Amino acid sequence: MPEPNSQNTRKGKIFQTISADVFGHYFQVGFQTEHPIPIGNPPKNHKFDLFSYDGNYIGECKNYSWTESGNVPSAKMRSINEAVFYLQHVTSDKFRFVVLRRDVDNKHTETLADYYYRTNKHLLNGVSVIEIDVSTNSVRLLGD
Repeated sequence: MPEPNSQNTRKGKIFQTISADVFGHYFQVGFQTEHPIPIGNPPKNHKFDLFSYDGNYIGECKNYSWTESGNVPSAKMRSINEAVFYLQHVTSDKFRFVVLRRDVDNKHTETLADYYYRTNKHLLNGVSVIEIDVSTNSVRLLGD
């Protein structure tokens, strides 16, 4: 039986591949995964999950869900904030985004992406939040 972390990593890579394909159609440009970009001062490479071949779109993928009991996955929320932090170090002339898998449960009236956006939009500073429904490959940009 595989380790739980290796299963999560595999699921994350699958979501990353799905996201690259969905965004390729959505933005009409191909995407590569795990592309290093120098950020910070002094610059250090960070591998971003999604990078368009034209260099205009840069994103991080998070394949997260509510906890089994329907609670907020607070450690995962911090991980999304970390991804947003890295994206904020990319020049603002690029479309920077974090993509979340659509996840709902019976305890909440909003998706996990909606919850994240509502509670953390003050930290985004030009980074967009996008939700992908993997059952339909639909894209939803959150916010104004």
